[in-house]
Amino acid sequence: MIEKLPTLLQLVRHLQQIPYLASKNIYKVTDYLLSLDPQRVEQLCQSILDAKNNIHLCSLCCTWKEKTSNCIFCSEKRDQSIICVVETWQELMSIEKTKGYQGTYHVLGGAINPLNGIDPEHLTINNLLKRITPDLKEIILATNHTPEGEATATYIANKLKHSHVIITCLARGIPVGSSLEFIDKLTVYKALSDRRPF
Repeated sequence: MIEKLPTLLQLVRHLQQIPYLASKNIYKVTDYLLSLDPQRVEQLCQSILDAKNNIHLCSLCCTWKEKTSNCIFCSEKRDQSIICVVETWQELMSIEKTKGYQGTYHVLGGAINPLNGIDPEHLTINNLLKRITPDLKEIILATNHTPEGEATATYIANKLKHSHVIITCLARGIPVGSSLEFIDKLTVYKALSDRRPF
């Protein structure tokens, strides 16, 4: 039936290309967008374009930053002697919500997953290794407790085993197989506070 509405079909197909947008919600999102008044649609499109043009990855910690300003997570106000390594920006935000961590971050851009074609060189692990300086005291491996996250943490720990840096990981209060993005902030805070040697 939708094939007889080519413009609508084109919109649905574009929405289907968005990762994490469940198939069952495609038509609800389409309906929502079509119900918006033209001004709201323009504002939405403009905000997407503005973000695309003005938000870039920080060359140091590999998280999002405004093009025209310094990275807020690499600020001198933060403890530069600690790096918390996370898979994605979403996990970084989960840790930030706890308000209990004042160090810096490093975003890997995912986890090692050979079955999906993601090898160590596809991540920002080499960028992390370049950040090892005499002033660095600790690296917290805060990858997700999934097989891929554990494999990534193990890979990084092996790369750092001859360095002077203390390597810790989050306490096991976080359920195995879960993502930080979906864990409540108290659990994340406790896991971060009770971290242990890797």
